[in-house]
Amino acid sequence: MASRVMTVAGPVPPERIGFTLPHEHTGIALWHVRDRWDYWELTPDDELIADELRDFRRRGGSCLVDLTPIGVGRDPDRLRRLALATRLNIVMGTGWYREPYYPAEARIDRLSVADLADEMIAELRDGVGETGVRPGIIGEIGTDKPWISAQEERVFRAAAAASAETGMAVSTHAVMSRVGLDQLRLLTSAGAEAGRVVIGHADSYLSLDYYLEILDAGANLSFDFLGQRFGTEEAQEPRIIEHIVELLERGYADQLLLSQDVCHNAQLKAHGGFGYVYLQQHFLPKLRTAAVGEGEIERMTILNPRRILTIP
Repeated sequence: MASRVMTVAGPVPPERIGFTLPHEHTGIALWHVRDRWDYWELTPDDELIADELRDFRRRGGSCLVDLTPIGVGRDPDRLRRLALATRLNIVMGTGWYREPYYPAEARIDRLSVADLADEMIAELRDGVGETGVRPGIIGEIGTDKPWISAQEERVFRAAAAASAETGMAVSTHAVMSRVGLDQLRLLTSAGAEAGRVVIGHADSYLSLDYYLEILDAGANLSFDFLGQRFGTEEAQEPRIIEHIVELLERGYADQLLLSQDVCHNAQLKAHGGFGYVYLQQHFLPKLRTAAVGEGEIERMTILNPRRILTIP
């Protein structure tokens, strides 16, 4: 079988995948978990989200990877509707988020690692239930704290097994600590290929040494909080750009990805945010001002996501 990218509308040739946001959401809810204060929601309003996605497409967007996990809003039918309405390539993820958000019916603490892997493999090969919609990536899977809990370890091991079996890449949630390095070590020790792993949210932990350890191990690094205004992201953006430029100068252009992680209504243009076009309108011009070349931008926004999404 020829190499392909699995979108929610079916497989497409890799060359059809152009400018890509590799870590996004089109609907998510984190407010329903008891004793948590993540009162975040991204509206399930199809038309509002479709308008925001059309804006992304008008500005050169080709593909969006929706990493909303099982149990916090993943909706295969809705993603297929959005893809058809916007003519975007939309890629859906599979797997479970982080321990507080594991749905009870997933039985993460009761099933074996092999059983959990089999559930992901079945989705990747046959589609989600009666929808027939097939995921095109594993993720986002993550850790809730700066360490990997016992249940999270089971999910990571299952993800590694599913990746090894299917060739699918794994995209992670790793914030404000070096936990992404632990995630990478666990994934590779359990059978995943480092080059098929994307450690997410690198811009939440500004450490060149951390970045270099991940990149030197052969994995990919995603700067995907770009344009967010919930914490210190906006104030730290000049330092983020400095780190990206440093990594490019050291020769890591083939392992870097850029995205925005739209996951809250406040990020939408309809609510005063940047929508899905912060990269095109604001961030990439800043990289160009910092003397980042068009070839390097093409690698980070087109070629690297395309490689990650391509099923060998």
